Order: sequence, then C-alpha cells, then structure tokens
Amino acid sequence: MLAYTYTAPGQFALLEKPKPTLREPTDALVRVTLASICTSDLHIKHGSVPRAVPGITVGHEMVGVVEAVGRDVQTLRPGDRVAVNVETFCGDCFFCRHGWVNNCTHPDGGWALGCRIDGGQAEYVRVPLAEQGLTPIPEGVSDGQALFVGDILATGYWAAEISEIGPEDTVLILGAGPTGLCTLQCVLLHHPRQVIVCESDPQRLAFVQRHHPRVLAVPPEQLHACVAAHSAHGGADVVLEVAGSPDTFRMAWECARPNAIVTVVALYDAPQILPLPEMYGKNLTFKTGGVDGCRCGEILAHIAAGRLDTTPLLTHTYPLEKIEEAYRLFESHRDGVMKVAITCTGAP
Repeated sequence: MLAYTYTAPGQFALLEKPKPTLREPTDALVRVTLASICTSDLHIKHGSVPRAVPGITVGHEMVGVVEAVGRDVQTLRPGDRVAVNVETFCGDCFFCRHGWVNNCTHPDGGWALGCRIDGGQAEYVRVPLAEQGLTPIPEGVSDGQALFVGDILATGYWAAEISEIGPEDTVLILGAGPTGLCTLQCVLLHHPRQVIVCESDPQRLAFVQRHHPRVLAVPPEQLHACVAAHSAHGGADVVLEVAGSPDTFRMAWECARPNAIVTVVALYDAPQILPLPEMYGKNLTFKTGGVDGCRCGEILAHIAAGRLDTTPLLTHTYPLEKIEEAYRLFESHRDGVMKVAITCTGAP
C-alpha cells in the first residue's frame, strides 16, 4: 500500500509498504477514506517533535471504514464508518479515569499515531485500543464533516471546555488558522457575550468575517484598542492562544484582565518566558497541555445536529498519489489554503 513516511529529519517520502495487520486483540484495522495534513506533521518534518520515529507513516487526522477487529473489540465491527482519534488511550489508568487521556500510561497512550507508530496518510492504518480510539460516524454525517473530529475539533472542544467560559465573558482567540477556527466554533457553543479573534493574515481575517459576522476580527495592531473597547474589566475574561509565536504569547497575558484564564492551545517551536515581574498582580490562571480528546462522540452529535460545521475549512483536495504536492501547498499557505483533504481509498 502507499504510505507517506517520515524517512529522516527534514524528509518525508511516499513509499510502498505492507498493509498493516492486527497485532493485539484490542486492535482494529481501518481502511482510510479521507485524511488531512496537520501543522503537527510539519513540526515532525522540521525536527520539533523529538518523540517522532523515523520510518513511521505520518498522519493523525483521518476517517475511514473498519476492515477488521481484534477478538476483544466488542463495540465495533467491519463496515463501520469511524473517526480516528489523534490519541490512543486505555480508558482504565489513573489519567484516563479522570479524563486526562493525553497522559494515558499505556505504551501506545497519548499521541502515538503518525508520531511513534504508523499513522493514516496511507491506504490502511492499525489503530490500537480501538474501542477508545475510534468513534462511529452517525448516519448522515459525511467523511468531510467528520474529518477533523479526532484532532483539531477535539482540540478546540477541549480548549473551550477547560477555559470555563461564561455568558457574560469577553473571549479573545489569538490565531485564525485551522485550529483557531475550530476553537472559535467550540467557544461559540458556550454562548459568551463577545468573541474577538486576532489574526495577522488578511485572508484568514476575511474568512472569520464571512463565516462569523458577529465575531470581532482584528489584526494585531488593532487588538489592544478592540479589547479595551469590548471588555468590562480591563481585559478579556478568557484568552485562548492558538497561534504559537512569542508575540502572541505576550499578547495573551497582556490582553487578559486580572484573574482571567489564559488557555495556551498552541504548540511552540521554542521555550516561552513568563515575565513574572510584569505580570505580578494580574493573578492569571494559565492552562495548557496536549488535548484530552475523549469527547469525539459529543462532537459528532453537535455536527449531526448542525451546531458545528468545519467543511468550509476544506479548501483543497488531492489524491494520496499527489500528497507531496498537497504538502507544498499547505506549508506555503498559497492559494487561500486552509486545510487539504487527502483521498486515500475509494468509498466501499
């Protein structure tokens, strides 16, 4: 089968590999119908993910059809359409029982697919701990609608939930890339009084304005004035930092009111500094970490009910055979690209 592979630091290649097989009784084999490219894949390529193992098939955003299941898998059967979770988790360890599945202590726990074990930019993928890592897609929900459920939508859903958003809050989101836009939709599920999105890319600002006209969308140079004009207590009540640069990290705590929650969603390429003398007295609460992606069923229910729709993010589609071209487009931000869908195998 074809599989896009991390061959060496700085290098990916489309290779012919054997079709994966079941190894454990809790495994499932999934025929990948649709996949996507995540910024985290680029982090692997550029050496920012030390845990990534050369030789693995990359990719952790995917949906597909169950081809086979291990003998201990009771809730899934061949033919089921499923969303694949970015994380694998056992459901039984201390962290899983508290909903902190990113820290699952199983050897394959946490972000494994496309990082430490073979992922889904391929025709087939083996999913360990399948009953936790696969979520059936409801009837009437398309592959495109479900594509981001297991990763960037799960990230936005988790980030909005831990940010403790209330109906009187002004919420600031820094970054309107794909993860920022998924976060925005999930924040809106909590019905805050006002949402502000800050983004430096004019095309992404226009995207926010077109799809979310009640949201205030501003460039960085207008941010402080906008927050001051639309916040009742000297800053945003909740800030979600989804952009991942030193400038946006600073904006996050500067634009927060005293005693606000600052949720850091972004993955940084370098350490960030908390300038505590400048922050003294703001009494901020910072929340950060890898997504606990265990609410995929809830997210799919929101999609089925029409409350979430990320299909406008799918701006380009390529077959697996042309995935290198898709990566070049995605990494260069050309042609208004938001997210790229990769068709890996045909419909059943």
